[in-house]
Amino acid sequence: MTREPDVSVVVAVYNTMPYLTRCLNSLVRQTIGRDRLEVVAVDDGSTDGSGRELDRFARLYPETVKVIHQENSGGPAVPSNRALAHVTGRYVFFVGADDYLGPEALERLVRAADEYDSDVVLGRAVGVNSRNIHQAVFARNEAEIDLFDSALPWSLANTKLFRRELIERHQLRYPEDMPVGSDQPFTLEACLRAKRISVLADYDFYHAVRRLNARNITYRSRHVERLRCVESIMEFVAGLIAPGERRDAILVRHFTWEVARLLEDDFLELDRAVQEQVVAGVRQLAERYLTDRIRVQLPIEARLRIGTAWRGDIDDVLAVIRQDAEQGVPPTIVDGERWYAGYPGFRDPRLELPDDWFDVSGAAADWLARLEVVSVDWETCADGERALTVTARTPRRDLASLTSGPIGMTAGDVTGTTLETSRDGTGSTVRAQFRVGLLLGGATTTGGSLLPVRSQLTAFGGVGSAALRAPTRPAVSRFMLRRGMRFFVLTPTTSHRGQLVIAIAPVTPRRVLARLRRRLPQGGK
Repeated sequence: MTREPDVSVVVAVYNTMPYLTRCLNSLVRQTIGRDRLEVVAVDDGSTDGSGRELDRFARLYPETVKVIHQENSGGPAVPSNRALAHVTGRYVFFVGADDYLGPEALERLVRAADEYDSDVVLGRAVGVNSRNIHQAVFARNEAEIDLFDSALPWSLANTKLFRRELIERHQLRYPEDMPVGSDQPFTLEACLRAKRISVLADYDFYHAVRRLNARNITYRSRHVERLRCVESIMEFVAGLIAPGERRDAILVRHFTWEVARLLEDDFLELDRAVQEQVVAGVRQLAERYLTDRIRVQLPIEARLRIGTAWRGDIDDVLAVIRQDAEQGVPPTIVDGERWYAGYPGFRDPRLELPDDWFDVSGAAADWLARLEVVSVDWETCADGERALTVTARTPRRDLASLTSGPIGMTAGDVTGTTLETSRDGTGSTVRAQFRVGLLLGGATTTGGSLLPVRSQLTAFGGVGSAALRAPTRPAVSRFMLRRGMRFFVLTPTTSHRGQLVIAIAPVTPRRVLARLRRRLPQGGK
């Protein structure tokens, strides 16, 4: 009699070489053993040799690896659904074809699911090649968490262990009309239906890779396509959860991430027709789902960009975005004991935007900490070690007088050394320095990290912090550092939100080859 495997791993594959090889090796070498594992991989019409690589693994491990070939469907939903029709394990785990697992991942996950009688188990995910993974839900091991009062809504990727009986009982499948984000409805409903959800945070279970060529569909998807997908996601949430606090606990994530990202600084580069389509879509989402409970939880930039799209027109939205992207820190408008962010549209009778949309009084220390990057430079310290010096400004001349301690900067968990805090007739300047050794020590994984740079100060009885905005990409070169037998590259750059980050990445043969390919003329000659 054939034994039912403990876990089936689903891999949807489309043009992921050479990352696919590492992914598959990480699966067949799991400590759980191949006799307790099956891999169901669906080749979604790959043209780069991924299909041949899958067939090679199927020949090497015929009792473990099953391969299905099909024509390209345009996204991971169709191949994931097809795989689900063939899995036989007690549990199902989904892995991206360019990602990989820690050697003990499946053994630990299955053991926890059996011990806790869990329907869903999350194992800590970490980023590779400076991919950013939200970490709040992985603060500690938890035998049971709740969907609505935890950080789980911020981690709705499908890279979790699911009980197959749960999937089949509720006929959970991926919406096939969503090329981006189709795993979120699946994961959300699974978590909603689960009798118990557990978290394991004491091991690097899942390594999420940012491809060096950035050809992943999520990276290259366009605004209109992303708008359509977030509309589908939010409609799904609304159909699943009744209006109220529980629905808002989920939708606040979508407004903060998916909706707000449609109105990031790169919105300025879109064609006018696309801009109008995006603003119209955001307006409809705000009218349907943006409650006061959600709105007050949004960061000030997202709150005003989404709110202006709701109440204003495209030029009003452009004005708000340009304030951050081109003009710098907005002025502070003081009215009695209240502080307001002086963005375009404040008390404009045409827009009738409520004052409380602009109110930053409850986070006055954070608002005071908003600085804009002036320069980023590599310098040599007195002892010969290299360091990154960041200079930032604010139009507030009274910055030092309003604070009750030093004004500094952090990069991830690394605290910089404040070199100078000064003022002149146009504002205040802060300079801080980060030694490369400390920055490398602040990297969270050997696969690379992104360290967001933030200002930090004490004012009004509390600690304020804000991301440093960098309207233009820093004009500074990369720096290579050797640590033992390994080399790392440190790159000051900007995030999609226009904020200063320090990318730390190991130098690997794959990275060097990818860089050479990009520099060679077409044809590689």
